[in-house]
Amino acid sequence: MACDKFLTLNNGIKMPALGIGTWQAPENEVEEALNLALEAGYRHIDCAPVYLNEKVIGRVLKSWIDSGKLTREELFITTKLPPPALKAEVVEHVLKNSLADLQLSYVDLYLVHVPFGIMFDAAKSEFVRDENGVVMDLTTDHLAIWKSMEAVLEKGLTKSIGLSNFNKNQIQRILDNCKVPPANLQIEHHVYLQQKDLIEFCKSNGITVTAYAPLGSKGIANINKAAGVDRELPDLMDIEEVKDIASAHDKTPAQVLLRWIIERGISAIPKSTNPGRLRQNLDIFDFSLSEEELDKLNALDSNIRVCDFSFFKGIERHPEFPFTS
Repeated sequence: MACDKFLTLNNGIKMPALGIGTWQAPENEVEEALNLALEAGYRHIDCAPVYLNEKVIGRVLKSWIDSGKLTREELFITTKLPPPALKAEVVEHVLKNSLADLQLSYVDLYLVHVPFGIMFDAAKSEFVRDENGVVMDLTTDHLAIWKSMEAVLEKGLTKSIGLSNFNKNQIQRILDNCKVPPANLQIEHHVYLQQKDLIEFCKSNGITVTAYAPLGSKGIANINKAAGVDRELPDLMDIEEVKDIASAHDKTPAQVLLRWIIERGISAIPKSTNPGRLRQNLDIFDFSLSEEELDKLNALDSNIRVCDFSFFKGIERHPEFPFTS
């Protein structure tokens, strides 16, 4: 079993439409999960320094490549420029750190993780906070950062560059001032948060879209709780329309939710460390949704955002916070 559907980026590179996310996957879990995922047929792996597991991911990838079980060219690896590193002068250094941890000479896609900068205490290995919440870096300059993204692309440290969690105005600013346009935008996307206008904007500008939290994200509730944020999050797997469609196809609700995203021409990176669910999430290429079923799922759009970054207390005051325009 493998993902046999691909999205073609604006530079001609093909990205598997289904991948595996690694956020909130601790080192003791991600090693086993990634081995299982590669065995199942996953080749698109989404990483980031702030997930604190790139070293273990690198060990797994090296093991598979060194053993000859797969080649580097068969993999599509994404990583990201983290919130504390939104400075043009450190982009190359931070990417090289990720490459060292991943034990790779290049990644296939390098994204600016968020549009807002946050201060970081390297000695304590944590974000800087005061009585108002996280301490923001207000010097964030998207155009300067993007020039550095173009520079690491030119050096071959990444095959493609893109954005994550940026809004339409922020993307347009880059489009108006870039040599190389973004190849991909990664955003929260699921039946309750469809972001149709943003996705249409991206498609009209040749930017592919990747959906994170495509099944919701129960793990965010734990992060919110730790940060003192009390929010009730929806259970996408318990939506009646989704369960009815799943029953009709003898599939799980998760498989229906993922299939809906793939049929819209969007890639998805569900995170799981459960062996059975890893295989189920990949087993979505043997059925299609009817027009009536698609209409029912499209009608569920409720503008419910699971990851609103409220666990970064006060971040909504940053001038580049993306969800205000």
